[in-house]
Amino acid sequence: MDCRSLSNMCDMRVFDVARNKLTGVIPPDLFMNWPEITSFYAQNNSLAGSIPPEISNVSKLQTLFLHRNNLYGKITVEIGRVASLWRFMLSWNSLTGPIPHSVGNLTSLVLLGIFCNNLIGKIPLEIVNLTALESLDLDTNQLEGEVPQALSALQSLEFLDISNNKFSDVIPYLNTRKLLAISLANNSFTGVFHIVLCQQSCLQILDLSNNKLYGKLPRCLRNMQDLLFIDLSSNAFSGNVQMSKNFNLSLESVHLANNGLNGGFAHVLKRCRRLLILDLGENKFSDTIPSWIGFSNPLLRVLILRSNMLHGSIPWQLSQLSFLQLLDLSGNSFIGSIPRNLSNLTSMMQPKLEFNIPLQISYQILHHLVVYTYTERININWKRQYHTFEGAIALMTGIDLSSNYLSGDIPPEFTKFVGLRFLNLSRNRFSGCIPEDIGGFKNLESLHLSWNELSGSIPPSISQLMSLDSLNLSNSHLSGEIPAGYQLQTLADPSIYSNNFGLCGFPLNIVCSNGSNSATKFSRNHQELEALSWYYSILAGLAFGLWLWFGALFFFKPLSVAIFSRVDQI
Repeated sequence: MDCRSLSNMCDMRVFDVARNKLTGVIPPDLFMNWPEITSFYAQNNSLAGSIPPEISNVSKLQTLFLHRNNLYGKITVEIGRVASLWRFMLSWNSLTGPIPHSVGNLTSLVLLGIFCNNLIGKIPLEIVNLTALESLDLDTNQLEGEVPQALSALQSLEFLDISNNKFSDVIPYLNTRKLLAISLANNSFTGVFHIVLCQQSCLQILDLSNNKLYGKLPRCLRNMQDLLFIDLSSNAFSGNVQMSKNFNLSLESVHLANNGLNGGFAHVLKRCRRLLILDLGENKFSDTIPSWIGFSNPLLRVLILRSNMLHGSIPWQLSQLSFLQLLDLSGNSFIGSIPRNLSNLTSMMQPKLEFNIPLQISYQILHHLVVYTYTERININWKRQYHTFEGAIALMTGIDLSSNYLSGDIPPEFTKFVGLRFLNLSRNRFSGCIPEDIGGFKNLESLHLSWNELSGSIPPSISQLMSLDSLNLSNSHLSGEIPAGYQLQTLADPSIYSNNFGLCGFPLNIVCSNGSNSATKFSRNHQELEALSWYYSILAGLAFGLWLWFGALFFFKPLSVAIFSRVDQI
């Protein structure tokens, strides 16, 4: 960044070179020769080096935006001498070292964003002096230790994000009543759910996930009437989810996965008609899926109930969720067949492409012309591994009913789900054949039907799944030649088809007999043999019956005399 000619412009007040391709370091001369500068915008470039200590010469600077660059080194302690600073953004750089104590001198500061760096140490106690602070974002650093209780003195605070650090001890006491968003996720906080959090009557976003919190969920959650997003997953919460009938009706996203919650289905959710995402997976819930879910939560897009103790049949009312795009009921004790109505999930019938849907489900909060986007995320069993999808979950469409006791056939109507990207029906008791139109899943990337009682041949249309890169049809009763061509040729692992003793062809080391070139021919011959056997059985039965009749007449003379006498009388 060469600004030697600009440094002579001593009356410079607003300097904006944001969103360019600038490289090099920030010239110290700029801050030496621009005493009147109030706003310095250089974000979204490729600037390197450290923050010049000469910045202390600028006494009127109010806005300093240097985020999304390649800055490194420590935050200069000289920054504390810019007492007029109002907005300070250094996020998305490679800054190291601690947060300087001199930051406590910035008493006019309203916005402080230093997230996504490599800062270490503790939050300085001097932060208590920032009484005007409305937004504090220290997300994704290496900060550690206790969070100072001094945060409770920041009565103007509206946005607090200290997630993805190494903080420990109890959740800090937050006495402010203006907070709109709190994120303490991915730390080592311990203790119970702090009741003071319930007193945040304006709170819209609460993320306490991936900590070491325990105990029961307090009933005081009913006081959080504006809450849109709550994530308490991956803690050690226990007990029933019992809340007041007046519980918040604004909730759009509920994440309670990976805890020790038990009891019946959270019936309080019946009143949350704006609910988009519900993740209750990996708990100890023991109940049936209530029939009201299809009517009471009409906007539901993601329903994850995996790894619980839920039982009963899958209610047909799920088919009323026309926006549903992710359904995970795996690892429970569901019985019965898949309801045919489930094929009416209209959101799965269209492929989710980037140009026809929003790329992410997120919540945005505006702070002094800076938009904070809190992005939705979910954990999906994707190709035999759990992956966290963040932002682009609107592109994900799938069904996982694995590890239950479901029976019957696989509904052929499912092939209407053109938008489906994964389908897992493994470890059940499904019987019958694989649907002939399995190739209708045009966008399918993962198909798992293993450990069932499926029979018949593998439909040739499976070779039309051009995006397929994860397949498991093992441990069933399939027969015939494995279809070849296109994407199937890249799936060369024999275990995909193992323990199906009637299968032959690539990639198995079993040559198909009679020079069979297609699974269709194999299947057709097999069906013809079955039909001939049936006809021969009927003929044999008739012949045997006639033999018994005439044999009796021939060998038992009294019987034949009686019968023919009767015929003569007639």
